[in-house]
Parts: sequence; structure tokens; C-alpha cells
Amino acid sequence: MKDFTLVATGDLLVHASVIRQAKADSGGEGYDFRRMIRAAAPVVAQADLAICHMETVYGAAQGPFTGYPTFKTPPQLASAVKSIGYDSCSTASNHTLDAGPEGVVRTLDAMDKAGLKHAGSARSAAESTRPTIMEAGGAKVAHLAYAYGTNGIPVPKGKPWLVNLIDPARIIKDARAARRAGADVVVVSVHWGTEWQQAPDKLQLSLAKKLTAAKDGGRRDIDLILGTHAHIPQAYEKVNGTWVVYGMGDQIAGVMPDKRGQLGSAARFTFTPPSAPGRAWRVKKAEYIPHAVDNDPITLVNLPRALERNPGNPAYTSALSTIQEAVLSRGAKKDGLSMGH
Repeated sequence: MKDFTLVATGDLLVHASVIRQAKADSGGEGYDFRRMIRAAAPVVAQADLAICHMETVYGAAQGPFTGYPTFKTPPQLASAVKSIGYDSCSTASNHTLDAGPEGVVRTLDAMDKAGLKHAGSARSAAESTRPTIMEAGGAKVAHLAYAYGTNGIPVPKGKPWLVNLIDPARIIKDARAARRAGADVVVVSVHWGTEWQQAPDKLQLSLAKKLTAAKDGGRRDIDLILGTHAHIPQAYEKVNGTWVVYGMGDQIAGVMPDKRGQLGSAARFTFTPPSAPGRAWRVKKAEYIPHAVDNDPITLVNLPRALERNPGNPAYTSALSTIQEAVLSRGAKKDGLSMGH
């Protein structure tokens, strides 16, 4: 048993402009997302486990592909994400049902083909009961995922497994089932919050308290909570001794009405083994790595690295300051959160 690092990033929000960029990057032959997200590769590849958030569902192989408001993303995104080192992605979002049950099936089929694990949506009742479990540092790590809703699109009758919706009792039950399936560490991705609002909303605060307080046999049920959806960076906070990332912001996105829509942070946690069997793994180091999106061409930027190369860049300096203010707004610095590269 040894330490392991887990990295997680925010929404892969594939607007029409992102689709056009992927087409241009492929030379007009298909869609290539690799250059756009390449800046995440050093951080992702160094981690023992890396988790992304697949905000949108995929269209059929030949399209049509669409951006906001009902997304259909080129399935080549799955292989691009896998190629830079991601292991698993949360697929529960308010857009999971944008293309109906077919969209869910297409997305998970493409992710399976790329060798990318997933949590948050399923193709069958049986699949929905099998927790996603990965290995790192000798630990078995379970990844669970849930969303607050589906933009008013009704979940088809008799098919609740198509998307996991937030229900505190169900999340705790699933976490305990994952423990019974052998998980040493349980990570929960939650699609929640109020868009464009930096402060966590009532649901985020109450759910974070409930989930981090849940224990079974004296041991906590959930070891880490990773938030997505608000489209802007939000705070990191230790709640009941467990790290909660309220919102990582967008990892990739087109230009949005608010500049913060192209800002985010990668969360990196180093877990250390328990002192005795059956005890909890604990986070010994917590870090955030700020990133932004450049336009023309759309490109992910690792801000600390970019500022090392170009210290006076006003856009990057301002982006870094906005992200830091959000991430540290609930006192995470005193709990040991530091900025990584």
C-alpha cells in the first residue's frame, strides 16, 4: 500500500464553437479534441487516477452534432480524453437526457470503446447497480456520480437508471454498497449548484453536510466530493473532516456571457494509506491547479505554467486572481489547500 494522487477536472462543455474547433484541428476529416485539452496532460498523466466530467452526450457517428441548448457531441471526445490520461468520467448532468436514451447508450458505448470508465448514467438496471471501481496505490477507489435534474426532460418511465439523480439516502446507500464491493476510497461526483453563482447554494451546503456526516460502523461513507455545473470556479472546503469541491468550473467551453465561464481549477488530492486495516485512507495533501480557456484557437491553458513563461500577461493574471478568490473563499487555505502546477 502506498500513497496515490487523484486529479479531477470540471465540465467538458462542448459548445458549437468547440465542435467547429475540433473539426478544424482534424484538418476537416472528423473531429480532434486533443490539441484543445493538451495542457491538462502533464497534470493528468502524473496522477494515479484522473476523473473528468462529461457534461454532454454524444451524437451518432456521422452527426448531426449540436451545441447549446441540447448538446450532441462528436464521440471522438472520448478517445481524446483517454489519450491524455483520464481513467473515468462522471456522466450525470442536466444534459444527460438531451438526446434521449439513445444519447446515453451512444455516449457510454463510445467511452467503453475508448477504455474510459464512467459513472452517473447507465444502459440497464443491472449496469446501474455495479459501482465503478478502479485501483491506485493498492487502494480500490469507487467513483459514483449524480445530478440535480435534467432540464425538465422527463426520465423515461421504468428507466430510472438512465441518469442518477441526487437523493441523499440513495447516495449513502450506493456508497455503502461500493464499500461492500471492496472500495477503500469512495469518491462522489455531484452536478449541482446555481449557474454563475460563486457561493455554494442551499442544496450544495446541506448535501455536503449530510454526505460527509454519514458513517457506517464508525467509518465515513464518502471520502471526497467533487462538484460540477455552476460554470464558474467555486470554493473548496473541508466539511466534517472531508474535502468538498463545490465547483471546479469549466475545463473547456466556448465564449460565454460571463468571462468566468472559461475559468476553472483541477483538484488534486494525495491519499495516504490507513495506519491499520479497515481504517480510512486520508488526504495528506490537497491542491488546486487553476486553468483558463484561450480563444482563437480554443485552447486550455494551465495558468501557473503559462505565467511562468509570460509573467506579465494581464489576462492570465486576472484569471488566476478570480479563480484563487473563489477557491479560497470558504477558508480552505487554513485547512492546508495549496496551489499546484
